[in-house]
Amino acid sequence: MTTIGFIGSGNLGSTLARLAVDAGHDVVLSNSRGPQTLQGLVARLGPRARAATPVGAAAAGDLVVVTIPVRAHRQVPAEPLHGKTVIDTLNYDPARQGRVPGIDAGDTPAHLLLAAHLTRSHVVKAFSSIFFKHLATLGRPAGAPDRSALPVAGDDATAKKAVATLIDSLGYDAYDVGPLAESRRFAPGTPAQLAHLDPAGMFAAPGRPVSAERLAKLLAAQETP
Repeated sequence: MTTIGFIGSGNLGSTLARLAVDAGHDVVLSNSRGPQTLQGLVARLGPRARAATPVGAAAAGDLVVVTIPVRAHRQVPAEPLHGKTVIDTLNYDPARQGRVPGIDAGDTPAHLLLAAHLTRSHVVKAFSSIFFKHLATLGRPAGAPDRSALPVAGDDATAKKAVATLIDSLGYDAYDVGPLAESRRFAPGTPAQLAHLDPAGMFAAPGRPVSAERLAKLLAAQETP
């Protein structure tokens, strides 16, 4: 099984870690406050989990998930991620997370910001289009009629395959949207973003399944600039 490093262990990171442990993976968690602040989460996750610094989590992971505010992207340690597959879950939400001048000035699109920082890593955009509570409840076995698909975008085919394998182990199908630049099709404000929201309950769990066919239509609805 895979060892997954986490840089950021908030709502999404801890949810992914729980799903990963349940699927038989090992996880190494980190945050900006130090490993000692993660001992309660580690205890709840069990023997497959441990805490480390961000550098330690980056070094330990076969795959590394980044789940931090976009404004903190430069705090992600680049050197230990050289040559590794990095899962970028970040969404730019300035109202909640603070503004990033480079994004606002148009220097770098938000969906490419982490890749611009991690130039020697294989960055794959994934898990950015589903609310963490829905991610925790919508997983289904392979072949289930109500299995949901999650969009994936990246420039390296091998890296995308590794992320797709992880997604499958967590109970979802991976839908390949194409190169990393095409992750704009499931960025905030697009039809595919948070497609699992139930119009009646909005952010309430469990959300609604999104098939690959429906996801494809939502992605296609985002116009090409």
